[in-house]
Amino acid sequence: MARLDQVITNIVDIFLEYAEGEGNKNQLNKDELKKVLEQEIQSPELKSKINAGDIEEAMEMLDKNHDGEVNFREFCRCVCDLAKCYYHKKTGKGGKRNKSKEQEGCPED
Repeated sequence: MARLDQVITNIVDIFLEYAEGEGNKNQLNKDELKKVLEQEIQSPELKSKINAGDIEEAMEMLDKNHDGEVNFREFCRCVCDLAKCYYHKKTGKGGKRNKSKEQEGCPED
């Protein structure tokens, strides 16, 4: 399987695997999100961007529609933000526009 194919299928498979726990099978509740963050992110530089120890804060950041759960779109936004953080770390690029965001954790484009 090509690398991008693998990345896409992994994102979907991880979401579905953890969402199958309790409650709505198409969303991650707080406990399921905590498991994803603790078990599927091992890189210290990425793990520091979303603190699984403070799940309330992570949930607030991800749950844009404020329904108490993270849907697939919100989960993808999280993965995309982590990918951007990693990109900026590898390239050393963040731009002046993102200076304050970069100090908080990661620049947004």
